[in-house]
Amino acid sequence: MDKNNKITLTKEGLDNLKKELQELIKIKQPEIAQKIKEAREMGDISENAAYDTAMQEKAYIEGRAAELEELIKSSSVANCSSDGTVCVGSKVLVHVDGTQEEFHIVGPPEANPMEKKISHESPLGSMLMGKKIGDKFEVEAPIGILTYTILKIK
Repeated sequence: MDKNNKITLTKEGLDNLKKELQELIKIKQPEIAQKIKEAREMGDISENAAYDTAMQEKAYIEGRAAELEELIKSSSVANCSSDGTVCVGSKVLVHVDGTQEEFHIVGPPEANPMEKKISHESPLGSMLMGKKIGDKFEVEAPIGILTYTILKIK
């Protein structure tokens, strides 16, 4: 979180959280309510696996919805300046260890290393923040020290 206790997100990331919350409220909660109703109609709920499963699913949906509401309430959209420095929302092309890689700098809830989306709070993300094209820096990794050079910022 930043100094205002806000979680910084990209606009896309905040939109995705809002979309997921709406899906939980408008689609998943009514579906699970129907499953619970149908399971109750089967009779004795004390040994009703369908009822137990539906209630577990209901608890998960309610917990996730509460988590999303809190995230959305405590989030702010990154305001990336156009001064040529890396900030939340930037896509950064780097040269490292003989190869080129592109990373998208995002807020912590958006991070997905498989998609090369890295949090600005991660070790690499925090090293990239504020850097400009041509800047070099080193990161200690399990395979040793890697030298990164920033080639492009979008």
